[in-house]
Amino acid sequence: MFCVDCGKELKIFREGACIDCYLKNHSFSKSPEIIDIFVCSHCGAYKYKNTWVTNLFDETLKRVIKNSFYISNDLRSVDITTNYGEEKERIECKVTISGLIDDVKIDEDHEILVRVRKTVCDVCSKRYGGYHEAVIQIRADKRKLSKDEIVVIQSAVEGLVEIMQDKGNRARFITDSTEEHGGLDFYLSDKGSALTITKKVQGKYGGSIKQSSKNIGMKDSRQVYRMTYLLRLPSFRKGDFISYGGSFFRISSISGNKVHVFEISSWMEKVFDVNALEKASILGGEELIRDMILVSQTEDEVQIMDPKTYRTFDVRKPENITFESKMVRIVGLDDEPYLLPEENSDPENNTKAK
Repeated sequence: MFCVDCGKELKIFREGACIDCYLKNHSFSKSPEIIDIFVCSHCGAYKYKNTWVTNLFDETLKRVIKNSFYISNDLRSVDITTNYGEEKERIECKVTISGLIDDVKIDEDHEILVRVRKTVCDVCSKRYGGYHEAVIQIRADKRKLSKDEIVVIQSAVEGLVEIMQDKGNRARFITDSTEEHGGLDFYLSDKGSALTITKKVQGKYGGSIKQSSKNIGMKDSRQVYRMTYLLRLPSFRKGDFISYGGSFFRISSISGNKVHVFEISSWMEKVFDVNALEKASILGGEELIRDMILVSQTEDEVQIMDPKTYRTFDVRKPENITFESKMVRIVGLDDEPYLLPEENSDPENNTKAK
């Protein structure tokens, strides 16, 4: 058959025309002259339609192109490629729209101007405006948080928020954090996230949670409440020596409402509820430990010497324990020395020694 355009006897593709004439007289994509892309000047997120995304610039550009260009439904397996120079406020960009018409591959090129407009996203607007829906207050019972606790807890809370953000929850953020009344205050953007974080910190460090709410006004004809979650940590902490029920213990770990300890005289592991130890006497922590020279040892006891006074004395040791190092650690409690496990040993597993 003859092509209606060129008159040549060729295979007719569509509308009486051969493939070359048909493609010459038809376009399958159309572009605007200018495309605007909005970027947050604080966090670098890009706006796509009514959503802020943390994609790379090229990914966002392709999504905006696909939304802004006319692309014929006849074009299948559409692919968009972009070619541009340095990312700046005004970018000259070549866009190639590729696809298939039946089984014929076509490419259509467009020259557009991409304008990158700086603004502030919804999340940063709230963050830098001091917006928060909840306050997490972390305090310790009858004491101030130690410097180490402040550093570790601060890092833990910030880490939990980062995990939420990495999962796509951009609206979860810490507006501010301060040291208050011997503890820590965190101002969070989301009530649900704040409660989740409070429970996770409690699970690691123990303590009890109390919550309260404050009416801060109306939004969309509904009352708006700001929540406060108070996590009060136990008066004791990991590494403390305590006196309870006529025995001495050292706290190995605190998890939720459970306190793992080992009895100083036997190194036997025990577990108490946090509430059960409310009346325990806190004797001190690491400062009570002293290093002594190991002079000799038998099955039942060791002879040790104070390196400062050269005084020697005998101390009973847990059954079947053999000390390998030349120095041993003791803790003096109630004017009596007690042996502690070696640094590389685990007191929780030393109920029977080798």
